[in-house]
Amino acid sequence: MTTATTGEASIEIAAAPDEVYDVLADITRMGDRSPECYRCEWLDGATTAVRGARFRGWNRLGILRWTTTCTITAAERGREFAFTVMSRHGREETGWRYVLDATDAGTRLTESYEFLWCPVAARIAEIPFPRDRQLRRGMAETLAKIKQASEALSLESSADPV
Repeated sequence: MTTATTGEASIEIAAAPDEVYDVLADITRMGDRSPECYRCEWLDGATTAVRGARFRGWNRLGILRWTTTCTITAAERGREFAFTVMSRHGREETGWRYVLDATDAGTRLTESYEFLWCPVAARIAEIPFPRDRQLRRGMAETLAKIKQASEALSLESSADPV
């Protein structure tokens, strides 16, 4: 059963696209930035974001706890980072994408998601608790934390003597 739920949010960041990319593509720090995902680790010997690399995420929402396995689908430094959450049967569930656009002030970072497939039980559970609203709030918080980390990194690197 497919669902058409999608969402998108953007933020302006006073840092170069490469610096912003380095912050967001470090999945081992995702737990510092996401209100839902509190930990991630690379799988299969991966150590960096490259297309096809996999990682596991540990998530929480209230009393609920679960893990996800994700596959990186795009890893272009300074341009795009994307991954897909996979079901335990290898089916694509949710696609997450970050697009970086250079601006006069630094970078416009756009985060988006698309539900590609959702189990019937999860869709029924969404009736009293709309998942879409939770994800949109979470994106705003995640983007604000990426902005904070990226701008701090940019200030730090500009203060370092060459």
